[in-house]
Amino acid sequence: MLSVVRVHLPSEIPIVGCEITPYVLLRRPDGAVSTDDVPETAPADGQFMRYRWYRIQSDRKVPICSVHPVEQATIQCLGCLKSKIPVAKSYHCSAKCFSDAWQHHKVLHERASSALNENGAEEEELFGSGGSGVLSTAGSGCLSNFGQSPGVNNGPVPLYPSGADKNSGETWFEVGRSRTYTPTADDIGHALKFECVAVDSEKRSPIGPPTSIMTSRVIPAPTPTPRRLIQVNGDVLGHLDLDSQTSSLGTFTVLSYNILADAYATSDAYSYCPTWALTWTYRRQNLLREIIGYHADIICLQEVQVNHFEDFFSPELDKHGYQALYKKRTTEVYSGNPMAIDGCATFFRRDKFSHVKKYEVEFNKAAQSLTDAIIPAAQKRVALNRLIKDNIALIAVLEAKFGNHGAENPGKRQLLCVANTHINVHQDLKDVKLWEVHTLLKGLEKIAVSADIPMLVCGDFNSTPGSSPHALLAMGKVDQHHPDLAIDPLGILRPPSKLNHQLPLVSAYSAFARMVGVGYDLEHQRRRTDPATNEPLFTNCTRDFTGTVDYIFYTADSLTVDSLLELLDEESLRKDTALPSPEWSSDHIALLAEFRCKPRIRRSCRKGYSHHPWWRNIVPCGNLRQGGDAGSRGSKAALGSSLRKKKRLVTFDFTLLHLSSVILSCPCVPLPSIEENT
Repeated sequence: MLSVVRVHLPSEIPIVGCEITPYVLLRRPDGAVSTDDVPETAPADGQFMRYRWYRIQSDRKVPICSVHPVEQATIQCLGCLKSKIPVAKSYHCSAKCFSDAWQHHKVLHERASSALNENGAEEEELFGSGGSGVLSTAGSGCLSNFGQSPGVNNGPVPLYPSGADKNSGETWFEVGRSRTYTPTADDIGHALKFECVAVDSEKRSPIGPPTSIMTSRVIPAPTPTPRRLIQVNGDVLGHLDLDSQTSSLGTFTVLSYNILADAYATSDAYSYCPTWALTWTYRRQNLLREIIGYHADIICLQEVQVNHFEDFFSPELDKHGYQALYKKRTTEVYSGNPMAIDGCATFFRRDKFSHVKKYEVEFNKAAQSLTDAIIPAAQKRVALNRLIKDNIALIAVLEAKFGNHGAENPGKRQLLCVANTHINVHQDLKDVKLWEVHTLLKGLEKIAVSADIPMLVCGDFNSTPGSSPHALLAMGKVDQHHPDLAIDPLGILRPPSKLNHQLPLVSAYSAFARMVGVGYDLEHQRRRTDPATNEPLFTNCTRDFTGTVDYIFYTADSLTVDSLLELLDEESLRKDTALPSPEWSSDHIALLAEFRCKPRIRRSCRKGYSHHPWWRNIVPCGNLRQGGDAGSRGSKAALGSSLRKKKRLVTFDFTLLHLSSVILSCPCVPLPSIEENT
């Protein structure tokens, strides 16, 4: 006989828009125990499983706090009702909750007021100059005046009217007849009941009593704080609305984001995050909303599991016009579920770019080649154990469909090389981190020598500013006395003079530090960057670690930064202890930059084409104004000396250098193979 052994839910708190798939363990007629479904279309010995979902609505109205959705609301913002903001967002559980959330809440008012064109005295009276809003409160933890508020109890028509039942002050609405259910806005504030029972195929009657399980009240999906795109290439700091942002001619946006793989999002690792907010069904929807909301032309994601790429991100982003490329981590030292292996995924808009070539860099293969070449046979096993960490990089060469070449260069192709990587995480393996970054850069350098392509290097480098990998990326070399070089048991970093590259890479977010001017928003962003390194204060924020490990680097002789996604304030994130949280579904924050292709100085196509990195040495670091993007790191002493001598800070632009002919696009040349580097 077919029967239910056990039923449980992945999370007892259901969230609007997040599919619920109960775990149902069945005993089949042959005695086997399995989680495989037995649908009516494929019965087992004349029996199948029937499922029902019910919404249980109490006669008592229960509004839910918009900030702490597991709490009952006691305060309502009348400003939200006046601005016609969805009523669910007007509820707060306490005055402190409303006060703490005001900076975020105020943005909702501003956007709604702008949309409704409600300005002037009426808005001033409603919100007040102090930004306190107008509150409606009720005593004893109950909102008596909410009874007539729309949206608290929407009076929905049941999906299956015959399933409605009235018992002891509760009304049951049957809302679903499948094993899975996705809560809707009508379910907010109400509990759900899942019921399953085996049914005889002939008699169409249940076999024994149904097995059921109740959820907590359905909560709305938390809304992340809006992040603005801030213009950085002009004299005045401007703001671009991401909702209406479309890249102008010759510009494109790039997003880099470590989304935190589900395999790593455990309650043990992130005990401060509510269990329901750690479930993949919730996080995937929250991440997708965030990623789509940035409207990026190129998306570089790290920690994307194989199954999540194939079953979710690739098809979902395809609906929004993106083509996908993927490279999973290699598996030589991996054991477990192969679908849980994560990797790097790069997406690009089909209407902005076309795919030209793809390189897959496997650091394991490079490690094997390296040990074969320089490690004695007796030490190879030890060397491989240290070097093989399954990390990879995905390099895509794209051709832009937008035109900025002008009449002087008709028919020229604008190519772009985008590297997406996730570098070794182990903090005690500094030599391996540096070796992986060096290996990647040498591969990119080989592409650059042959094809002279503008380059972007994005990803989670697991290296903080000041570390040797960061120095190699940003300065093109590593100081021979850098403390990281003391850790080199395999001798793979010697001689230190070989640790260099000639790509004119600059960190996009250093543009905040180079901005000239004053203003409230500019000062806010400067306070969120480290003046010693010009990098963000953090891109990774957990209870045990806060620091910058994610970067977007670009070749400054071919690209310029137009705008950057604003950085988040650590204090605002700490209200939920750390990341991930109900608002933000990764332990990293997303980085996004808008770039513009610019007239270029062609790099020499000979091996060792730039022994003298002119782009770093001509202008002291920190002395750049809006005219140039080179060299965000380095010589503070040179800057201080210039200021003491009252030297004028000179605006610098690479196009003024007469080192080679200026070109407006990449030449049509065969792209190289970098297999020996991978």
